[in-house]
Amino acid sequence: MSHLSDFARAMLGKIPASPTNPRSVDHQPGFKIEDLFSDDPAAGTIEVGGLDEKLRQAYFWVTNTAIISPFYDIEYHEEAPRTFQFGDSKFELTLPTGQSYSSFVLIPLLNLAVRGRCLIVGGPGRGKTATAVLMGLLAGYSQLEVKRAIQHGQPQMTIADLLGNPLPSDMMKAENIGDIRISWRKWLSMRVKIIDEYNRIPTRTQSALLTVLADNYAEILDQVYECPEAAWYLTANDDGGGGTYQVIEALRDRIDVVIRAFHFNTRFIADLQQRIELSFRPEEVIPREIIFSEEELTRMNRAIRNVPIDTSVRRALEFFCRHFEYFEPSSPRLEYMTKDTAKLSGRDFGLLLKEITGKDLIKDLGAQTHNGLSVRKLMTIIMFSKALAFFRGSSFVGMEDMRQMIPFVLHDTLVPHLEAPFFDQPGHDSYRIDRISWLRKLFDLSNAEYYRLNLQNDDPVGVFEEEFRAGLDGLSLKEVEKRLNAIERYLGTLAKTGKMFGHLADDILTLKYLHQRYTNYRRWLKWNS
Repeated sequence: MSHLSDFARAMLGKIPASPTNPRSVDHQPGFKIEDLFSDDPAAGTIEVGGLDEKLRQAYFWVTNTAIISPFYDIEYHEEAPRTFQFGDSKFELTLPTGQSYSSFVLIPLLNLAVRGRCLIVGGPGRGKTATAVLMGLLAGYSQLEVKRAIQHGQPQMTIADLLGNPLPSDMMKAENIGDIRISWRKWLSMRVKIIDEYNRIPTRTQSALLTVLADNYAEILDQVYECPEAAWYLTANDDGGGGTYQVIEALRDRIDVVIRAFHFNTRFIADLQQRIELSFRPEEVIPREIIFSEEELTRMNRAIRNVPIDTSVRRALEFFCRHFEYFEPSSPRLEYMTKDTAKLSGRDFGLLLKEITGKDLIKDLGAQTHNGLSVRKLMTIIMFSKALAFFRGSSFVGMEDMRQMIPFVLHDTLVPHLEAPFFDQPGHDSYRIDRISWLRKLFDLSNAEYYRLNLQNDDPVGVFEEEFRAGLDGLSLKEVEKRLNAIERYLGTLAKTGKMFGHLADDILTLKYLHQRYTNYRRWLKWNS
């Protein structure tokens, strides 16, 4: 038990004064499709100064009191910042002019809000497990409940160790498997799940863990335990996913965000000294005001989903994601010209890439990666960008929200092709090592190309899409013919551009889709007349 004085306990348990972000923009409730099907009068609205303020208070209490993390790697600017250059490499230091945050604290907190799956990597003793434990306490669990529920990865861990055991009495009496009851592990029922050193778990047990993490149920001897939606925290000492056992690809693919534990800044040893002298344990003084109930977490999750994304931001995201899957050497058909086709073939990616001649592989952002993006990752980018905007008190997702979240979502997903010419450019070698900075640079390069092409103002394929989404009912045969001809003319224009890039491939396939839908509708109109 802590021996803190009443004064020290009061000081350490003090929450930041509200408002924590005086520049917060009032949320504007907006109509959502789900409102039509909801009996909840609060559906489709977001509280002003409510759960988002509580979430910020939790963040600042953790950073100011519990976790010593004096870093601001998630930067925002309200005006032009001051910058300085240091060292032989002339690396740049930027002083944020807006409220900025430490990813090591903020992203686990957002993960709690969206019920995501967060992997925390870093060397021993850097606070990975302590941060995960704090998230469990903020969700309303006691210290004892959280610590008992932590699953510690180790090479001898069996499926029974992870999930539970059949009751011995039932094993003796049962006439069939369905009669055997299972003594399930209590952690399966919790809304915060912590797996410490998950890369030390044997492969077979990892498969059982995958079922719980991905599908929210556990299974033993044909008995199924349905788990609640939960925020997951997994830790690993190795950034590359190694360990006692290699993590299976399907399990790694289910991770939503990856963050790295920062080193300890020795200028803050005085804080460590204070903890020793006060016998201070952060988990013992968490203010009640920043602990979330199950109902609050559910309400906050719904509010986050309702944060809108402006069309201009979504279009820039679409453009970014279109660069990576297209891979011309993999097939003579556009639909199969993908890196996934190349991967399934077993051919060496580097050798296939050399078959591309005459194209500027520095300009082609897709040349920097071995793979494209899954639907799951696109949804994760959207969800965490909404969460960041909600946390900041913004009424919509801005471009900077998406820019800040993409590197943490794609950290273990978008695999760099380290032999790409981009990495050989002067000053780019460090991008081979630091994935966070590389992914942010990749998004910046994509945005630069998006604006260079003036797609924010002139997007012909977007116009075709909008016309189609307005509906086919009532269109005359003449109008359908007109649209078909327009699509064919624009395809002819694209055919004259020469070299192909990923963003063009998706545009062409979209036009083919629209052409087919109109063709089918034309056939129906002719038959109906």
